[in-house]
Amino acid sequence: MNRQNGTGRAQRPYDIVLFGATGFVGQLTARYLAANAPDECRWALAGRSRQKLERLRERLAADHPGCADLPLIETQADDADALRELAESARLVATTVGPYLWYGEPLVAACAEAGTDYIDLTGEPEFVDLMYVRHDARARETGARLVHCCGFDSIPHDLGAYFTVLQLPEDVPLSVDGFVSADAQFSGGTYASALNAMSRGRQMLRAAHDRKLHQPRLVGRRARAPLAGPRFSGETGAWALPLPTIDPQIVARSARALPRYGPDFRYRHYAAVPTLPMAAGGVAAMGAMLGLAQLPPARRWLSDRLKPGEGPDERRRAKSWFSVRFVGEGGGRKVYTEVSGGDPGYDETAKMFAESALCLVFDELPKTSGQVTTVVAMGDALLSRLRAAGLRFRVATTR
Repeated sequence: MNRQNGTGRAQRPYDIVLFGATGFVGQLTARYLAANAPDECRWALAGRSRQKLERLRERLAADHPGCADLPLIETQADDADALRELAESARLVATTVGPYLWYGEPLVAACAEAGTDYIDLTGEPEFVDLMYVRHDARARETGARLVHCCGFDSIPHDLGAYFTVLQLPEDVPLSVDGFVSADAQFSGGTYASALNAMSRGRQMLRAAHDRKLHQPRLVGRRARAPLAGPRFSGETGAWALPLPTIDPQIVARSARALPRYGPDFRYRHYAAVPTLPMAAGGVAAMGAMLGLAQLPPARRWLSDRLKPGEGPDERRRAKSWFSVRFVGEGGGRKVYTEVSGGDPGYDETAKMFAESALCLVFDELPKTSGQVTTVVAMGDALLSRLRAAGLRFRVATTR
């Protein structure tokens, strides 16, 4: 068992508290923990409505009778005192309550102060940068690990790039390109976060600049994730459109922290689109959405199309899939790898999220603290867990 932050945390009432448990992804995560958490795991459900928490517990207990006595914690995302008590009661808090830029900081602050590990599902660059500037230093002092982006944003890309790097020579310049394909419906939370980010371009750039002023300079090595232009990818047989998501930033931060990525590492992140008309249509749609997001009435109309907490039924999710193909080069070697799975926004995200929580609590891990990526915090242990849980990490070909 990982006890790197001292014996005090091990004496807390709960190993894991799932905050936002009654939301759509929260319920899927609770179901996954009910089925897969070890018997010795002490976990609790937390949210703002005790009535909803009780109904969720009843549904879990119908399939898993041991969940009938799951502790319930009623609290609000903006109640600093209650969040402090919640953080002090747990070794790790996993939160699905977003958009995180609106609701996330009080819990991050509480966990950083209490020395409590924290994970979330954010894909919001501005939020992650602000939390680094405001709470990384305190988390390092208390031993808390603040691990953002523990769902489809950004585990397949972060772990996938790491898996690809492991197939390449050490101590040489490396480049990796990731190509994302999926057939799935966005989650309501992801949609809301994306809309919010599109409307806050200036604030996002300001937060990124402020982060650069605070984070240590990388000496003697280089790790970067430039935004490349669209192109046809002969390696994948698809049109590659640059994806301005948080994923390449996370990959680059893992590369900054770990010498295994070599002295000069570059990562580029794309959406893989089969045909040119589809690529052109995607660019046009994204441009239109970006423009509308700047107008408050249009943004409100767009936000009403899919609310946080909403999601597709089980039949639709069963048909969904994702694939991230990677092309890595370095030291005269070229490797093709792939990470793939089922429904990315819900079922697989709940799996990745729950396994991240279990990994941080129960596995032997490198000693880290502060704001760290999934690869830096959990690396090989999480890779093993996710492969055992059904996500596919494979080497396609090498040259």
